[in-house]
Amino acid sequence: MTWKISKSFDFCYGHRVWSQTLNSEYSLDPCLKCRHLHGHQGQIVIFLEANELKDGMVTDFKHLNWFKQFLDDVLDHKFIIDINDPLYPTLLPHFKKEDLIYFEQGYYIPDMNKIKEEALHIKEMYEGYVIVDFVPTSENLSAWFLKIASEKMKNLGIKVSSVEFAETPKSKSHVFA
Repeated sequence: MTWKISKSFDFCYGHRVWSQTLNSEYSLDPCLKCRHLHGHQGQIVIFLEANELKDGMVTDFKHLNWFKQFLDDVLDHKFIIDINDPLYPTLLPHFKKEDLIYFEQGYYIPDMNKIKEEALHIKEMYEGYVIVDFVPTSENLSAWFLKIASEKMKNLGIKVSSVEFAETPKSKSHVFA
């Protein structure tokens, strides 16, 4: 037998899909709205599976509390931007790649020590960015979340079988391990 469980998480975030293109025959609208700076109420569902139960469970749902903390501390109410986005130098002019702090989960944040003399509102703006090295589409974000969750949960011997990510209630991506 194989057992599967899932847990969902919500967070608010902004992004820009600078690589968006459309085929107007199918979209019926040539407007590239996702190329604009915009935000979403995202929902992530992490699916775990096991062929054997331990203490009657795949794992305790509390073993995913670290993921909720990651979302709250790192991504909630932040703007996720691709370092390769052509707008990056305009939005973060003080921060070249060497001026960023890298985290093992695959993201960067501005090193605030680099702008000691800036006004408070400038510092607050920069604190609102999470920088990644991919276009933050729903598909790429779900793959990123799958990688983060898989790396962490393998320490418990738990398989993350898939991640579903909804940037809106009607628009979802689902990636499988």
